[in-house]
Amino acid sequence: MQAWQFDGNAGTLVLAEVPEPEAGPGEVLIAVKAAGLCHSDIGIVDGHLPLSLLGKLPITLGHEVAGEIVEVGEGAERFAPGDRVGLHMSARGPGMAIDGGYAPLIKAPTDILVPIPDGVDFDSAAAGTDAGMTAYRAVKIAGEVTAGQRVGIVGLGGLGLIGAQIARALGAEVYGVEPRREIHDVAAELGVKETFVDVADLASLELDTILDFAGFGNTTTVGSIQAARRGGRVVQVGLGDPTVTLSLTLLVQKRVTLVGSAAGTPEDLASVYDLMATGQIKPVISTITFEEIGDGIDRVRGGRARGRLVARFEN
Repeated sequence: MQAWQFDGNAGTLVLAEVPEPEAGPGEVLIAVKAAGLCHSDIGIVDGHLPLSLLGKLPITLGHEVAGEIVEVGEGAERFAPGDRVGLHMSARGPGMAIDGGYAPLIKAPTDILVPIPDGVDFDSAAAGTDAGMTAYRAVKIAGEVTAGQRVGIVGLGGLGLIGAQIARALGAEVYGVEPRREIHDVAAELGVKETFVDVADLASLELDTILDFAGFGNTTTVGSIQAARRGGRVVQVGLGDPTVTLSLTLLVQKRVTLVGSAAGTPEDLASVYDLMATGQIKPVISTITFEEIGDGIDRVRGGRARGRLVARFEN
């Protein structure tokens, strides 16, 4: 079968011929139905993330994976062929420690599988494994967002649009920041009260919590601290530019709590799927084919994807 692999050479993925995997003890074989394209993939391909994060080279990338079980290995009988599952994204998961979802078939241990509820499509389930789970962890756990709070979401891409919906589901009043004006109407349809181009425009709103899904250092990170209310909270998720010059005087005088947040747990992913099943989260998704994954990486790199870009498989 063919798979989009990273061989360690920075800048590109290679469409390679690889053997079909087989389910071993404690594993299942999954027909991939959808795989999301993530900025972390760009970090790997472009050499911004260390190769030590990867379990092997070459490796099939793709850590946002949803599909249907087609084979069950010895000791994995709690699952059965036909079960719909998402794969928990982690350092020991697909596209990192093991071959990922940029291939028609993937094998995985059962402890990283999360059942997909009825009513949740594969595209949404794939986006939920990282974009959804990471946003949920940032908003509910790190952000401690509760009903009645006023919340800012900086960066309305694949994660930020889901984060806005999660904050709304928790009962918060949500404001957004996104330089791409074509996304403002999308945000309004999802319940964002008002969307601005500049994070500085949040300053007059006295927001309890601001979540920075963009991470452009001196622009969005410092801007979020400046815009948060005195005693507020800023959650840092995005790493668009990981270098920042931070005024400790500003941080201390405003008494802002600055918290970093990344990834999440299988339980977080299950919670995301529950919110999807009840219609409280509907990811904004653009789809491509398996053959277009290479070009899709370029789209994500250039910021040309609307919402989450997901490769849809026909197997």
